[in-house]
Amino acid sequence: MAVQETSSEEVTDGIRVSVRAQYSAEHSDPLHNQWFFLYTIRITNESQSACQLISRHWIIRDATGRMEEVRGPGVVGEQPELAPGESFEYTSGCPLPTPLGSMEGRYEMKGVDGNSFEARIARFELREASAIH
Repeated sequence: MAVQETSSEEVTDGIRVSVRAQYSAEHSDPLHNQWFFLYTIRITNESQSACQLISRHWIIRDATGRMEEVRGPGVVGEQPELAPGESFEYTSGCPLPTPLGSMEGRYEMKGVDGNSFEARIARFELREASAIH
């Protein structure tokens, strides 16, 4: 069976956030209500000035409507600095108690002027292929 990928993309204040997500059968255990999804995010600075990713805020929903918020510094242990035209890409994962769900959120970015702004992460679906109706 082909792996089904979902995606999203949004540009906020010159910061493009592109997401690709897919179900990871090898990290999942459906018999124990554990589905695991991998997502790869590429953050590209399309603005005219450098900035740094300071923190993240995720809103994660499962198929029962349960919502979880996750906040923390940086991403994958880093707070990358992005010059104009530069990108940073990373892969992370999300466990869910259902085979369907979604994620969305934002990054707190800081410009060279010291001012903070948010880069939105557009909502993307998390779904195990056989769970699609």
